Amino acid sequence: MLKTCTTILVGKNASLTGSTLIARNEDGADDSNAQRFVVVNPEDQPQPYHSVHSDLTIPLPDNPLRYTATPDADPTYGIWGAGGINSKNTAMTATETITTNARVLSVDPLVEKGLGEEDFLTLVLPYIKSAKAGVLRLGKLLEEYGTYESNGIAFADREEIWYMETIGGHHWAAIRIPDDAYAIAPNRWNITDFDFNSADCLASADLPEFIAKNQLNPDHEGLNLRHIFGSATIKDRYYNNPRAWYVHQFLDDNFVGEPTDQDLPFINHATKKISVEDLKFLLSSHYQETPYDPYGETVLEKHFRPIGINRNLETHILELCNQVPDEIAGIHWLAFGPNTFNAMVPFYSNVTDTPACYRDTPTVVNTNYMYWISRVLALIGDGNFALYQDLQDNFAQTVLQNVLRMQKETDRQATPTEKTLTSANQAMADFILAQATKLLNDAINLGSRNMKLRFSLGD
Repeated sequence: MLKTCTTILVGKNASLTGSTLIARNEDGADDSNAQRFVVVNPEDQPQPYHSVHSDLTIPLPDNPLRYTATPDADPTYGIWGAGGINSKNTAMTATETITTNARVLSVDPLVEKGLGEEDFLTLVLPYIKSAKAGVLRLGKLLEEYGTYESNGIAFADREEIWYMETIGGHHWAAIRIPDDAYAIAPNRWNITDFDFNSADCLASADLPEFIAKNQLNPDHEGLNLRHIFGSATIKDRYYNNPRAWYVHQFLDDNFVGEPTDQDLPFINHATKKISVEDLKFLLSSHYQETPYDPYGETVLEKHFRPIGINRNLETHILELCNQVPDEIAGIHWLAFGPNTFNAMVPFYSNVTDTPACYRDTPTVVNTNYMYWISRVLALIGDGNFALYQDLQDNFAQTVLQNVLRMQKETDRQATPTEKTLTSANQAMADFILAQATKLLNDAINLGSRNMKLRFSLGD
């Protein structure tokens, strides 16, 4: 069950609010694959853990932490927790599917019965108290069990962001994202310049020897991991690279590059502070104001894979706030369905339960649940984007301004409690569901007046 995604990371000094931000679109196949938003309490954490895909059974440490997650509604193929924040205000998103090359796989093949995206969140997030600890725990698991796919994983705490990529079946490398920078990862190998002697770089202990022994470095000088472990294919030019290009040209006024460039930067510096709204816009992008917009009046014959796509299952922005009490530091921003037609909600993560309309998603269509009403709205909106765009924009703006107001009112309370945070989450969920229902009603009325079968005696 391959899930191709887009990840954006923002250091605390690069963000508008001084928060660390790790964000990702979880993209699936063309089927609906309904998603849920849950809290996994310690008593609900599996012990031992069993991987459906690999048929592996793995013992886990005692005393897991509570954490949020967005698993599949249908557990037939495993949990697929995707992303969340634990009770120690440490966040993880897993995973970004990445590319590699045959040279690497020939000397460290993928492990058919290893670990993968299905497993990572459940095996790591409940057992870490910092971003760096997340890298080290997952690295140890990769070395022991191996992996059957190439993935990128991001971790954050209130101070640091680390991004990690798997190498072949058993190796890995990770880099700390500078506090004043952002990073964009679009389904390709991403880490570039790397220094094994730097405190901001971590890797398998034998990785320098692995590179040298197997003659993997194609460059005359330096150590560029993308050149060593990545790919530079035609698919990258049209499926992956344009997404990085669009993010860079939006955030960095000084950026110079083309959509198909193979050496677009991974880490970069923005011209202005980056907001959650910026991330939502970028993760919803379909190349607005370029010739490559599928909704544009003129679309080039060969256009690129957009960031916002019909296969968006859910989108999370995991925000870890500074200069606030620990109880309200973790904010799990969440939207369901294709991003062009949805809205984000800032759910507090320090809770023991989530609103039912997000938690209890059924596997078949039911518009009383946020996942399904979001999918229905996306399908209607996509049929005539120009007709419905204003309705969607007004919906997203109305939702955002009201949930932000609710969040600010909750933050101002002298002593935030689990009860008050749960109530705030419920109020935000109730509001967006009501607004989404109103949007669906308005869209049906507007669309009915434009149906091809419309006819009246006055015509």
